[in-house]
Amino acid sequence: MSPVNPGCGLQHQRDSVSVAEPVAVPETAGSAALAPDGEGGKTSGMESGELVSRLRRAGCVFAEEEARLLRGAARDAAELERLCTRREAGEFLEHVVGSVELMGERLAVRPGVFVPRQRTALLIEQTLAALRGRERPVVLEACCGVAPVAALVARRVPGADLHAADTDRRALESARRNLPPSAALHRGDGLDALPGALMGRIDVIAAVPPYVPDHAEELMPREARDHEPQAALLGGRDGLEQVRRLTDAAPRWLAPGGQLLIEMHRAQARVMTDVLHATAQYARAEIVEWEEGGTAVLRLRRDGPPGP
Repeated sequence: MSPVNPGCGLQHQRDSVSVAEPVAVPETAGSAALAPDGEGGKTSGMESGELVSRLRRAGCVFAEEEARLLRGAARDAAELERLCTRREAGEFLEHVVGSVELMGERLAVRPGVFVPRQRTALLIEQTLAALRGRERPVVLEACCGVAPVAALVARRVPGADLHAADTDRRALESARRNLPPSAALHRGDGLDALPGALMGRIDVIAAVPPYVPDHAEELMPREARDHEPQAALLGGRDGLEQVRRLTDAAPRWLAPGGQLLIEMHRAQARVMTDVLHATAQYARAEIVEWEEGGTAVLRLRRDGPPGP
């Protein structure tokens, strides 16, 4: 089976630019970017039953829940109509309302960028576990998109020195909204975007690189094909192009005992583990699998004792 697992719906990886430049991204203002759940929107005109019926006809499986979120995001009846029309046309619910909830936290998501999936909770949990006991750890989210991993670390690991890197400026604009002002954003391809001062100092690098094989594009849900950048989804002939680049480059950036954590399909993780065991690039290579579906996290540790 091809490792295609980008599906969305209600649940609810980067441009191939070879430049490396730091970026200070201004915050963007969107009326629904962080809209609360519930009936907070001051809407009228469209009855709840009508909204649910329209969403059902459009193929929304969780029409009642989506209707609640759309009503909460809309400021008035006219905006509710616009949001509903966008959703009926197949746009991601998260793009429509401007946010996604992940592990109890709400994150900004703008149209045209990769929407964090619920399965990335496994990568976040592994990142938090790797940071336990470390004081002021240095953390990088590579291929960050809207930076769900770094955002959750910021909210749960006080004092972390946070960095996020991506080639897509639109994604970095959302990442800026999700991260504290102290977090550094770097625009560039892979780890080439990082300043030299970070070399050998990063305690954890976490990433959700594009890992869908190019030939499997047609198997992806229509909303992903139509509303997310291909560079955020497709990872080359076997889906592992960006994964290999990360595993090759990471050792010189990791601190002694530091970890590289990458989300991918479990079948791909097994392939990479065999390769990495043969090359001895890392002191340890392990696979942590999601309880449901095909997602796994490849966990790699650089040799040497962990830092303080």
